[in-house]
Amino acid sequence: MNWPSICAAVIPCLNEQAAIEPLIVAVRRRLPTVIVVDDGSTDATSALASQAGAEVLRHEQSRGKGAALQTGWRRARDRGFHWTLTLDGDGQHSSGDIPAFFHCAEQKWPALVVGDRMAQVAEMPWLRRFVNRWMSRRLSNLTGRTLPDSQCGFRLMNLDLWSTLPIKAEHFEIESEVLLAFLAGGHAVEFVPIRLIYKSEQSKIHPLRDTLRWFRWWGRAKRRFQKARS
Repeated sequence: MNWPSICAAVIPCLNEQAAIEPLIVAVRRRLPTVIVVDDGSTDATSALASQAGAEVLRHEQSRGKGAALQTGWRRARDRGFHWTLTLDGDGQHSSGDIPAFFHCAEQKWPALVVGDRMAQVAEMPWLRRFVNRWMSRRLSNLTGRTLPDSQCGFRLMNLDLWSTLPIKAEHFEIESEVLLAFLAGGHAVEFVPIRLIYKSEQSKIHPLRDTLRWFRWWGRAKRRFQKARS
């Protein structure tokens, strides 16, 4: 598969001026088209992303990670791409892992390939490790299959199928919603091991607000998933 012609990278970000430029340069060695969605940054994120060769879309006010991703996915599909590779804007995902996603897609033909950080789970900050494991268990129990790293934002996704699914999340529950939507639709999902790159970046997740938001989403999502499978 000629991935540069059918796949665009989408990077949502908020105040990532320290990481965004080298990330884009590294990703563009494998995927020339990079779409950065600046979700209301107050620093030089947009200028640096554009300077590095990305197409930059900007939300004047922060609308949430999910909203930023959906803006990027719509733009990629409007430009004629059939796949999108998503990476977080803080530089925690290595461009060196991109070929593993493509290899998995070519060998197993899934609609969604998700990065799996669990082989290096000890290097993950304890709060992220706890929350990820807790949420992954809930999603695994609901779907009846093992989902080792349900919250990883490093993903390869089929845009044509995405466009048919009822995905509306606007915040950090987006990873969970995309995963459930693909599985509820009967689409194949695979995981590939990736490396961890944690520096001094601060998570954009608000422990109380985003946890409560996830619980509200979870109540609705369970009912929708069970109805889709009934």
